[in-house]
Amino acid sequence: MTGQFPQVLAGRYEIRDLIGRGGMAEVHLGYDKRLSRIIAIKLLRSDIAGDPTFQARFRREAQSAAALNHPTIVAVYDSGEEEITAPNGATRSVPYIVMEYVEGHTVRELLGDGDAVPIPEAVEITTGVLDALEYSHRAGIVHRDIKPGNIMLTSTGAVKVMDFGIARAMEDSSATVTQTHAVVGTAQYLSPEQARGEVVDARSDLYSTGCLLYELLTGQPPFTGDSAVAIAYQHVREIPKPPSALAADVPESLDRVVLKALAKARDDRYQDAAHMRNELLAAARGMAVSAPATDTWQAPAALSAPSTTAPSPAPAPGPPSPLRPPASPDHGAGDGRPRRRWWVWVLLLILLILVGTLIGLAASGRLMGGGTNPTPTPTATAATVPDVSGMSEDDAKSAIEGVGLAFKKGDDVASDTIDEGLAVSSDPGAGTSALLGTEITVSFSSGSATVEVPDVTGMAQSDARKKIEAAGLAWGDVSTEDAPGTPEGHVVRTDPAAGTSVSRGETVSIVLSSGRTTTTVPDVVGKTQDEAQAAIEAAGLNYNTTTNDAKTTDQSKNDRYEVTAIDPAAGQSVNLGTSVTLTVTHYVYEAAPTASPSPNATSTPSANSGGGGAIQSPNPGNGKPPHQGGGGDHGGGGDD
Repeated sequence: MTGQFPQVLAGRYEIRDLIGRGGMAEVHLGYDKRLSRIIAIKLLRSDIAGDPTFQARFRREAQSAAALNHPTIVAVYDSGEEEITAPNGATRSVPYIVMEYVEGHTVRELLGDGDAVPIPEAVEITTGVLDALEYSHRAGIVHRDIKPGNIMLTSTGAVKVMDFGIARAMEDSSATVTQTHAVVGTAQYLSPEQARGEVVDARSDLYSTGCLLYELLTGQPPFTGDSAVAIAYQHVREIPKPPSALAADVPESLDRVVLKALAKARDDRYQDAAHMRNELLAAARGMAVSAPATDTWQAPAALSAPSTTAPSPAPAPGPPSPLRPPASPDHGAGDGRPRRRWWVWVLLLILLILVGTLIGLAASGRLMGGGTNPTPTPTATAATVPDVSGMSEDDAKSAIEGVGLAFKKGDDVASDTIDEGLAVSSDPGAGTSALLGTEITVSFSSGSATVEVPDVTGMAQSDARKKIEAAGLAWGDVSTEDAPGTPEGHVVRTDPAAGTSVSRGETVSIVLSSGRTTTTVPDVVGKTQDEAQAAIEAAGLNYNTTTNDAKTTDQSKNDRYEVTAIDPAAGQSVNLGTSVTLTVTHYVYEAAPTASPSPNATSTPSANSGGGGAIQSPNPGNGKPPHQGGGGDHGGGGDD
């Protein structure tokens, strides 16, 4: 930790080690003291922190990222600004963003050795990215920098997309290759419109996702070069090799999906993330996809080549003929405008019609002056999928079946823009040409993707459950704790807390009051201080301690902190939350002193004046002096 940032932000976020650095910000490991959890903290770089332009962009990033709440997107918990004072007394504001800390590794690390990943894993990673993009695009946020380094894989294999809002925060009115001398996006994953400095949209993210999928399947990006400019030129002018040309195990259906995602013209790509994800999953399962064959894509004409063909009139609008393959993107010389080589197919179609007509006439005898039966009208074989977004189920079914296609109701999806019960999208998507009778799967809105946890504090358990489930959340674990003032069986709090914005369907756990208002003081005399304090807390009581030192000759008690008294006494009934006083004795070992040995006493016989000498003998146990004399109680011949 350097001294350029404060140690703690907003009184709760500890700034720890630096774990990442980007063009505009630094990311530190952090700790939320209030919620006791590890976090990531993004701080505007110190060398640009004083620039009002970068400060504004950083704030917009926080706003954009905080608006997204999805399992595949790194969550933003909080943002703010911290005033710091420099040694010279000047003050400045340091913007910060508090984010989810994700343990795992990036896809860039996964691809670090240049090897492709297994196809199922490549599909799983890409679908996770598309899930995130589908959600963000509905919220009106374009990522603009999808690349392996911005995709995290958690320890459980879940996909997490990082840095939403970065590129958006760096835009003014358009997204260009460079802006204020800062690269927007990474060259290997730039869309052609980004490379040309044009305004980008959601389809630019899908192009970058196509580049990501290409690298996952082959181990290398679709275009490489000596410089970013050279790579950007390839994105604009060249068609990449199909992935199967570099990895033989890639099926042709996946080739189609990848090259459609990498189409130069935005109108030729997938129009939304959901459609691309469904096509990718179909290809992975060996099913047919709507993407055209790989050989239909052609590189744009060289910029320097002069145009020799006059503009041809566009074909009349209407459903595409099943005989006509998808047109190839091509650019006219010099003007950069796309033109299609449709006339070749028109000529072929005319020839086929003429041949068919001649054969039909010959068969009917009309060429030979035979019958006059009219030529039957050709029967349509395909229809255009109608746009059913925003329709009810009945209306969507009628619209689809009305053009000769089959209706199927798909899974509900969360939507912040379309009301519950109305159609969100179809697969194949609106505007797609499909054979008559093709099954069109329509997904309907289940409502907003995020909801707030309702406040059920003080409610009975049954009422709280009804309110939580009515909000679109799942009922979780139930636990109890002592909570004086809250009736037994009523809610003390929820996890997540009331008012928290969470994903629809997330589990909410509740804590109920035990109803207990009193408790018994536990007997902790003789226990260690730690053991006693734990027992006091478990009983729902508070404590304070007084400590004194004492010497002991018991070496096993050395440096032991032992509770020697408690007030109120053990066994007494007191109110929950009462504070008890623990008397703690700190024992310090001191060896007992060693006694000095005394010399052995020698008995000396003494003369007995009464004849019949006797030896002095002790009389233990009575504490009295010993008697002297002969065999009787008295001395020989002596007086009493």
